[in-house]
Amino acid sequence: MLLTIDVGNTHTVLGLFDGEDIVEHWRISTDARRTADELAVLLQGLMGMHPLLGDELGDGIDGIAICATVPSVLHELREVTRRYYGDVPAVLVEPGVKTGVPILTDNPKEVGADRIINAVAAVDLYGGPAIVVDFGTATTFDAVSARGEYIGGVIAPGIEISVDALGVKGAQLRKIEVARPRSVIGKNTVEAMQAGIVYGFAGQVDGVVGRMARELADDPDEVTVIATGGLAPMVLGESSVIDEHEPWLTLIGLRLVYERNVSRL
Repeated sequence: MLLTIDVGNTHTVLGLFDGEDIVEHWRISTDARRTADELAVLLQGLMGMHPLLGDELGDGIDGIAICATVPSVLHELREVTRRYYGDVPAVLVEPGVKTGVPILTDNPKEVGADRIINAVAAVDLYGGPAIVVDFGTATTFDAVSARGEYIGGVIAPGIEISVDALGVKGAQLRKIEVARPRSVIGKNTVEAMQAGIVYGFAGQVDGVVGRMARELADDPDEVTVIATGGLAPMVLGESSVIDEHEPWLTLIGLRLVYERNVSRL
């Protein structure tokens, strides 16, 4: 069993792989204040409920792959692997880790690990050229060339950030549930805000992806557009450019990177 951990700014997603199949997954809040011991207890509680794993921490886990956008959490998870999974091969995605995807940006070290991992999975599953749209704390658009190279992307405020900003900065507005309204033309304030979020982000995706695809390929129709991230389902039905939805894209990428590095450990 391979345990994969994707630490985002807001949520941490964990996946359990049996070979190439993801057999279990969990989503928890990301808390930079959690210590390694607290994270170990949390992992034990989650995995202890799975019938294929033992009662003791680490039972049934043959490998671990981790990527994190929060440095303090990565530090604590490194300690978790050392103290509680000392005999288990662990791959933490950071400079020097073999991904198989060349990074053709001005400063490769500043590209988020999750974005590179998404590119790894996109190339493996769909080939290039491709664009990955990840609906997380930020909405990121990442471009992969026909030769499987990561060549850059776009970062925009995410859906939840936008909802929070409206509730804080709008004197007569409040935080709302992110949900599809009855129609584009809202009949009340909540529906009007929901329409702005859902259809506004769908329009953003269509516009940004269209421009990127024209730069990425002579024939934009050859570009595969993959959506991932927890809030992707809100936009899927309204965007005209998304070809594939892969909710576990980052976890799949972590599995691939683990396989490419474990023999070197």
